[in-house]
Amino acid sequence: MPRFNLKLFGWTLAAALGTATVAGNSQPLFEPVLKDNFPDPFILPVGDNYLGYATNTANRNVPMVVSKDLVRWRKLMDETNPKLLYDAMPTLPAWAKPGFTWAPEVLALDKGYVLYFSARHRKRDIQCVGAATSADPLGPFVSASSEPLVCQPELGGTIDAHPFRDTDGKLYLYYKNDGNNPRFLKPSQIWAQRLSADGLRLEGTATPIVKNDTHWEWRVVEAPVMVRHQGGYTLFFSANHFGWEADQRLSNYGTGYARCEGPMGPCTDAPENPWLRSYFTPSAGCLSGPGHPTIFSGGNRRYIAFHAWAATAGCRPAKSERYLYVAPLGFDGSKPVIGRGLKPVAAAKAK
Repeated sequence: MPRFNLKLFGWTLAAALGTATVAGNSQPLFEPVLKDNFPDPFILPVGDNYLGYATNTANRNVPMVVSKDLVRWRKLMDETNPKLLYDAMPTLPAWAKPGFTWAPEVLALDKGYVLYFSARHRKRDIQCVGAATSADPLGPFVSASSEPLVCQPELGGTIDAHPFRDTDGKLYLYYKNDGNNPRFLKPSQIWAQRLSADGLRLEGTATPIVKNDTHWEWRVVEAPVMVRHQGGYTLFFSANHFGWEADQRLSNYGTGYARCEGPMGPCTDAPENPWLRSYFTPSAGCLSGPGHPTIFSGGNRRYIAFHAWAATAGCRPAKSERYLYVAPLGFDGSKPVIGRGLKPVAAAKAK
């Protein structure tokens, strides 16, 4: 694991990212905006609100949260039973087994919304990707499909679907074959493929654009997010084992990026990866296992949200939960630069 480097966070660019009013170095770089289990987050701006979707928790397939300022988040609760979390997809398609609904992402279209999700295939007993639709971003999302959208059974299954709309309006879907599944022990790769205008069909040939071929990635690359900016195309992704084991000082999970020549690649890993990694220092605080990013815009700014493990004051594993973090994101040419987390900024302004 490379040593944590404060220069990674681009202090000279902090003002450009809206973080000029942060406190001194005694303030942690990142504080969770939601201290509740919210793994594999996805954030969708809708009107004046930001809607958050996450991997299944508390027997809800797709739990949700909402915020108006990206700092204060409220869990959505079931109207019929306020003690239960709201579920954006209460009924799974026939092919999917309950309890393994991971990494939902939502694509907004002119006539509604498509939710992409990973779920366990009942017959094949591997994860596959499905698509469900709703006229409302709150759902309920419904899929009547008898089979997944994409599965790759010969490559270990498929997870972590990410839809991307390019500036010309064309749609693409990125996903990861689950080759690190112990039953298969195949290379894990991130694939790109054209997506139909309604978001419900894959078109053309799937192309692998990132592979687990460096030491820091171990056997895993996953959680792709494609961004187009003035410097070109950048694919963010997470790598290594997602957990924080008792014998680890910090989780090896982290986030890297690759520069891409287009939405279908080819892509080249950044030599400084991992770009966002675990650390524990007196001045910067504690962050363990920052991964599964989502990138979105609010107002005239771009933000990145990700999860990281709940930690004690001494930066040891606490509850087996992953908390939500949000920070400004910018680009210095083709290189991404992350600002301090939003929560410390808000706290500093309030004083």
